[in-house]
Amino acid sequence: MNVFGRYAPFIQDYIYRSGWQALRSVQDAAGDAIFGTDDNVLITASTASGKTEAAFFPILTLLDEDPPASVGVMYIAPLKALINDQFGRLSELCAEAGIPVTRWHGDVPQSQKRRLLSKPRGILQITPESLESLMINKHMEIPSLFGDLRFIVIDEIHSLLRNDRGLQAFCLIERMCRLAGCSPRRIGLSATIGNPEEAGRFLASGSSRRTMIPRFDGGKEVWRLSMEHFYNSGPQADEGRKEIPDTPQPEEATDTAPAAADPGIGYIFEHTKGRKCLIFTNSREECEAVCQNLRHYCEANHEPDRFLIHHGNLSASYRESAEEEMKDDGSLMSVCATATLELGIDIGRLERAFQIDAPFTVSGFLQRMGRTGRRGSPAEMWFVMREEHPEPRAMMPDMIPWYLIQGIALVQLYIEERFVEPPRTGRLPYSLLYHQTMSTLASCGEMSPAQLASSVLSLSCFRRVTQDDYRLLLRHLLETDHISRTEGGGLILGLAGERIVNSYRFYAVFQENPEYSVRSGAEELGTIVKPPPAGDKIAIAGRVWLVEEVDHRKREVYCTLVKGSIPAYFGDVAGDISTRILERMHGVLSEGRSYPYLMRHAACRLADARETFLKAGMKDHPLVHLGGNMWALFPWLGSYAFLALERFLKIRCAKALGLKGLAPSRPYYMQFTMKASEEGFYRIVAGEAAKDFDPLELVYPGEVPAFEKYDGYVPDELIRKGFAYGVLDIAGMKERVLSWAERAAGS
Repeated sequence: MNVFGRYAPFIQDYIYRSGWQALRSVQDAAGDAIFGTDDNVLITASTASGKTEAAFFPILTLLDEDPPASVGVMYIAPLKALINDQFGRLSELCAEAGIPVTRWHGDVPQSQKRRLLSKPRGILQITPESLESLMINKHMEIPSLFGDLRFIVIDEIHSLLRNDRGLQAFCLIERMCRLAGCSPRRIGLSATIGNPEEAGRFLASGSSRRTMIPRFDGGKEVWRLSMEHFYNSGPQADEGRKEIPDTPQPEEATDTAPAAADPGIGYIFEHTKGRKCLIFTNSREECEAVCQNLRHYCEANHEPDRFLIHHGNLSASYRESAEEEMKDDGSLMSVCATATLELGIDIGRLERAFQIDAPFTVSGFLQRMGRTGRRGSPAEMWFVMREEHPEPRAMMPDMIPWYLIQGIALVQLYIEERFVEPPRTGRLPYSLLYHQTMSTLASCGEMSPAQLASSVLSLSCFRRVTQDDYRLLLRHLLETDHISRTEGGGLILGLAGERIVNSYRFYAVFQENPEYSVRSGAEELGTIVKPPPAGDKIAIAGRVWLVEEVDHRKREVYCTLVKGSIPAYFGDVAGDISTRILERMHGVLSEGRSYPYLMRHAACRLADARETFLKAGMKDHPLVHLGGNMWALFPWLGSYAFLALERFLKIRCAKALGLKGLAPSRPYYMQFTMKASEEGFYRIVAGEAAKDFDPLELVYPGEVPAFEKYDGYVPDELIRKGFAYGVLDIAGMKERVLSWAERAAGS
């Protein structure tokens, strides 16, 4: 097919005006799939490859040829920042054809939303949470809004493949399509899909269509990659060495950090001078601390501030100011950020990204790397790994630089195998089951128990939930007044349920902490949790503020700007690390090869770690004797299998092993005292693993392991079942334990 010739004239004009010489391979392939089939389509290609245009050029052509009688395209994105960025690009593209583009999220004025409701057409851009709100609060409008919906475009679909938020989005899509009587095609977009076939099945779940995955030559990826290691105080790993591994050297520094600077942060400070960069951290707290430190360095060098900050707890004005600064090609400001700038926002000619410590996933690494390398230049990332010097009496496990090894493993897994984390399937999402039950009742009003069960359990993500499970949930909700029974036997929201559903916080299924709005005069800075009393200080927006007043009723904090440095706190965030990453970390420590991206300190620190690894016998022995009755176990398992092993040892093996005081450093190692020998350990744990046992046995007596946001409203019995059967990776744990027994027998 001549895809360009098939495009609508206004699309062809746009391409000419943009100065394109030819379509990219992804655009040709996507055009063939969208024009030539009636299937769902998963478009997976590298960052900045033109995926958005690949999807929207043919979609807009089809809408232009046969205008729908309602909204024609729903574009779902995981971040408001991504919607804001795509809004400008799509509006320019659609202006000539008169196709309106409407944003719908919490920062959009009501007037724009009312305009769409009065005349539904064009493209609607929305987050999963805003779609939830729309389904509840505009239930009667859904048929007129989406009755002729042709396409649902899901951007950055990889970010929805492993959590309840993704399942929520697909529940809402199914419910919306039933209510509106439409059957739109689904178009998924991502740069980081590890198993396209599995992701394609996820995209198609609950639809009547199969998923087509276009194949094309994406060209050769070119990276500029470096990884350096720093102790937070001297000496560094290479000092005093006679022989240094052959390593590349960083470019000459363009500035000098203060003499007392943290070496890793000083390195970033020096190598962002005169450039536009992103500095990624793994938490909002670290993001605040890094930004504070870099701004202090500017003051010490008598320079203007050249650092901005971007994370989910900042106000819209702060986030959008940082986004606009990034889009300015003339800007030399750098932004400290979390995952909020990880996804596909076009931030102009970004020269390089820094990553402090290792991200949890290969997907996260690729997304962050992909923020650079746009507009013709290679992608460029500088890893900066930091750690404290081990204490003089530190035990052997503390001698391994886990973040450095994890960073190398992430890079090597992608280079060698193109590995990216697959969708997380097989869970029992009872928290989401509660949420969608309450949402359905809030939308539809009174329903019979049979109608409610049919409506909710038929959603594809609840296929593993039994009728008995659902009856148990409904009885519990009746007892707790989350739902009530009418005189006619129907079910409606109860008083307790109405209080929950009527809060705007209900729309999100991801875990949130109670937040306080932080203000300085008329300026809104963002939100924090656990505000300190008046007179104490808080850290937000990369600065330090003195708390003047805390209004607990309104959840507001009033403050003034002061100098100084303090840690921030925004609530806990758990990591989810794949077993493949831990296995490759073992490989990094086992093999003797060097990696061309390691800088001088990092190469020396890796050499030290390998020496520790080999001397301790860790290559062939996951169980290492630390002296006396103290042992360390290195299972090389991902987060959920590690958790299963930890509980398996405590609950099923501790008595036979004489095991006490198990202390985990998840997911790297666990330490404990034990009376059994090494051979006895392998024999006993393998014998227990070979037995059939109920996964519920790995839940402690009286424990209710609540992980998800709405677990507190679900019967304890279901929470325990969901954890045992849907969270713990018992199969992965058993496989590893049995392999130890085989190895012990072979030796």
